[in-house]
Amino acid sequence: MLIDQSHRSWFIGTLVALAIAVVVYIPYAQAVERPSGGSTLGIVYGSIGFACMLFAGLLGLRKKFPIWRIGRAQSWMRGHLWLGFLSFPIILMHGAFHFGGTLTRVMMWMFVFIFISGIFGAVLQHYMPRQHTANLPMETIFEQIDHVRDQLEVEAGEIVEENCATLDGELSHASEQQLAVAAAAGTHWDITVAGGLEADEAASHHLREFFEEELSPYLEASGGGKSPLASATTARDMFQQLRINLPDGMHEAVGDLESLAEEKRQLDQQKRYHVLLHGWLLVHIPLSYAVLLLGAFHAVLALKY
Repeated sequence: MLIDQSHRSWFIGTLVALAIAVVVYIPYAQAVERPSGGSTLGIVYGSIGFACMLFAGLLGLRKKFPIWRIGRAQSWMRGHLWLGFLSFPIILMHGAFHFGGTLTRVMMWMFVFIFISGIFGAVLQHYMPRQHTANLPMETIFEQIDHVRDQLEVEAGEIVEENCATLDGELSHASEQQLAVAAAAGTHWDITVAGGLEADEAASHHLREFFEEELSPYLEASGGGKSPLASATTARDMFQQLRINLPDGMHEAVGDLESLAEEKRQLDQQKRYHVLLHGWLLVHIPLSYAVLLLGAFHAVLALKY
């Protein structure tokens, strides 16, 4: 979610509400010996804070039933962000900045983690889309990443086999011609031609060896593993060395293989971005619902006793 001009009214409203809460709290805290969440004002703060938390928590329900025409999804997202942010200082003022007994202490520390993870998530959702656009021009659907990775390996294998088969065919054809010429002339092989054939044979060996030992394992691995090809700089040097070891006619194939390795790096980066962008929710969401339940239980106990 991009935090832009559309958040302006929510931002201003949150600051105004927080300022009013602070202005009311300061003289109250100075007028009594020990501010308490059980006082009239403390209960007001607690009710407002819990209402903000409840609204923020209802976002999950709104997402689960998108056909419900209860406000726009973007409005719910903005409300979740800013009311969730506002709830934290309000609840702190409700408890007079003390965490209280065991239940309250557990609940407040959980709330601290929710607040921190929420800010972390908001920052990620603001900046990560830009990172995606700038760094991942070959971005694909996340669920298709493993399938695309398999296709890259197959395509790389086809390129290698096609070029090696071409070299092997040229070697065989050249050998037959040279033998025929030598037999007809009653002479031995031409040393120059033999050297060229050996060079082509070495080129085919270099290409297959590079594919089997470096490129194929890298394309197979989810996340790239510890392959040197996972580094763009190292990969560039490795492909440049491969070009040196191969004839000019195969440089285009090397460029194609290098492009496949680059696409694999982008797929790995996209996977890391996805895990980072969604992984924080594994902490944020369960803790949020746990705190809502504990908060309701805490309110019932406080009002009853």
